[in-house]
Amino acid sequence: MSDNILRVAVISTGWISSLAIRAIVRRPHLELVGVWVHSPEKTGRDAGEIVGLGPIGVTTTSDLDDIVALRPDCVVYGAASAEMDAAAVRDYVRLLDGGLNVVTTNTPGMMFPDRWMPDLAEKVRAAALAAGVTIYTSGIEPGFAGDQFAILLTTLSNTIRSVHAQEIFDYSAYPNRDLMVTAMGFGEPLDFVPMLELEGAQQFAWGPPIGLVAKALGVELDCIDESYERVVTPRDLHVACGIIPAGTVGAVRAVTTGVVDGHPAITIEHINRMAPDLAPEWATAPNGTYRLIIEGQPHMQCDLRLGTEDTAESANANAMEATAMRVVNAIPYVVDAPPGIATSLDLPITAPRNAFDFA
Repeated sequence: MSDNILRVAVISTGWISSLAIRAIVRRPHLELVGVWVHSPEKTGRDAGEIVGLGPIGVTTTSDLDDIVALRPDCVVYGAASAEMDAAAVRDYVRLLDGGLNVVTTNTPGMMFPDRWMPDLAEKVRAAALAAGVTIYTSGIEPGFAGDQFAILLTTLSNTIRSVHAQEIFDYSAYPNRDLMVTAMGFGEPLDFVPMLELEGAQQFAWGPPIGLVAKALGVELDCIDESYERVVTPRDLHVACGIIPAGTVGAVRAVTTGVVDGHPAITIEHINRMAPDLAPEWATAPNGTYRLIIEGQPHMQCDLRLGTEDTAESANANAMEATAMRVVNAIPYVVDAPPGIATSLDLPITAPRNAFDFA
């Protein structure tokens, strides 16, 4: 792993990117050299002031070519767009063509590109290989809890019947209305069709991490099954993304399962509520829990809980920080990796450098 100080740029100053910027600034092996922003009111400002650090001497730009011209060793990409992967891939190719390594929390398909859209995977892979650089995608889920963490636990296994990962989270403190309403269906009547209910939507999000687990365990997937359930709230809920009216969806459950030899073998299940008392028939746990259940010999259940308090705010804040750190901590490993699209199976454990803080 590189021992040099690595020059890093960050794309956007949203929640994830702001956390990344704050971490990069305090890590002595990393140097923040550039920050891209979308909005005119953020352009030309000190990036530290935007993310709550105070002045740090890095001025923001709204021109991606400015970031390429800086020639950083790596770019942290956290920009969101209504075009989702289509917009991100255009940016990835532009950055990779410029000879820059990229780590990103977007684009879950790149976590295992064999189960991503082939044309997009080919564009990204070709750009990375041509320039001799690397791109890596990760996060807390997908990116860790349902895939790399699950794989790590299976190193204890003699026999395996199933691997089942659950996210059990209260989303009432999550402010992204497009994701909460349009994608997941919160606050809408039961006849509304959210993105997650569209055929193939769950495979798009969780098929790649399921494929990653299957590859690590040396099995072939017959298919990936999807199910999606919703429960309405009996009362108005005032949450970070707005009001969830009584009689509209207040809890959702998405189950994505990889089938092996006709058996439900690898499952990622999301149980997300806007209030803790909704859908009590579904699995429950302290808020902020990722639960891994491995049926076999030995039988295992492992709960990973994020946050210090049983509140939506604590769980969400800690999950977002974990997501950002998955890519920030990976920077030195990605810089040293062979060119192309790297997955968690291609990199060593991306342990953080200079993370201890006793203040």
